[in-house]
Amino acid sequence: MPGRTTRTRSRVAVGMDLKEMKMPKMKTKSSVKKRFKITATGKVLCGHGNKRHGLINRSTKMKRTNRGTMALPEQDGKTVKQWAPYGLG
Repeated sequence: MPGRTTRTRSRVAVGMDLKEMKMPKMKTKSSVKKRFKITATGKVLCGHGNKRHGLINRSTKMKRTNRGTMALPEQDGKTVKQWAPYGLG
């Protein structure tokens, strides 16, 4: 705009080296912390679905096989790892 002078501020504060200037850490999505686990080999574990309600309509075999955790497919695991940039745990 005319009539205004612009000042440029130095990004480096007085007495600080460029090595001390770091990007802020990326945040892990809170929902990922609660729902997933990453194994030592890099696989992503998650809980089975279809266990919350309507269990009277499900077969005993389905309820039994849905216990515990399962490994996500590789494509979905990549997405989860993007949401947890520094790993989980």
